[in-house]
Amino acid sequence: MTLGADAREVMKLILRQAMRPVLIGAVIGIGACAGVSRILSTMLFGLSAHDPVVFIVVPLCLISIALLASYIPARRATKVDPMVALRCE
Repeated sequence: MTLGADAREVMKLILRQAMRPVLIGAVIGIGACAGVSRILSTMLFGLSAHDPVVFIVVPLCLISIALLASYIPARRATKVDPMVALRCE
């Protein structure tokens, strides 16, 4: 922000950096779960091996929690006065 970025750009930068690994992990996790669910299908009671609700709801919950967990520090970072941050360094 000291070099000219506004609060919205800082917020987007922090959220993008925080959510990229989360989204990559979600895609890899969904793929891995689809592969492992065939093996573990004997232990599943009352669900199919590829239940679409589970494959959609669980990643969306985890992504929303990660978004909230990264939004709070990002919002706090945009509230800091740049001169105060530079003086502390």
